[in-house]
Amino acid sequence: MSDRPAEADLPARWSYGPTALVTPANALTMARLVAAPFLIAIIWHSETSWPTWGAWTVLAGTDGIDGWLARRHGTTRSGAFLDPLADKFLVLGALYALVAKGTFSWIPVTIIAAREVVISGYRVVAARHGVSVPARKLAKVKTLLQALAVGAVVWPVTGHTAAFGEVTLWLAVALTVYTGGQYLSEARSKMASSGVATKAPTGEAAGPVQPSEPASAAAGEAVPDPADD
Repeated sequence: MSDRPAEADLPARWSYGPTALVTPANALTMARLVAAPFLIAIIWHSETSWPTWGAWTVLAGTDGIDGWLARRHGTTRSGAFLDPLADKFLVLGALYALVAKGTFSWIPVTIIAAREVVISGYRVVAARHGVSVPARKLAKVKTLLQALAVGAVVWPVTGHTAAFGEVTLWLAVALTVYTGGQYLSEARSKMASSGVATKAPTGEAAGPVQPSEPASAAAGEAVPDPADD
């Protein structure tokens, strides 16, 4: 029988409410944000090397660790904002560093960046209408492929073969666009359903439609897990 405590049995000092700022998950996320510019600069100015690949693998891998910490100790609104921000900053920064070096074409990287900007903006609009769309597994796979594309060109074993990194990058682009379309379709559907639900019954005067309260606010404590979209 395992001696590990169940999440619900964690001591209060290890559990955090949705408004907490200083948490283990947030600390790891902030560490990733602080370290990202230095690693991006190294990728830009150096060739393939084991230290660079190792640093990239560790830093990109912290995404899964801080997500696990958040689920174990309690998700927070600050973490739901910071975690995706750190991921996008790290991956897009590294991709554009490789564009600057001439390793990758600007076209696939710009497609990825444009998708992230559009979806992030739409997520804000959806949240104002109380709509939250859970991340799909494919969205996590596209983030992994983006990280693998960078790793492929800084890893000495594959870094001298441009085709490997380029194929991985274009696979990431395909999934990035596809999952973006999925998110927009599902969010629009939920927003439309929400709008229908707020209409006044027949025979009554319909007042101005107010944005519905976000699920996290209505629940009082519930906060969605930080996730890729």
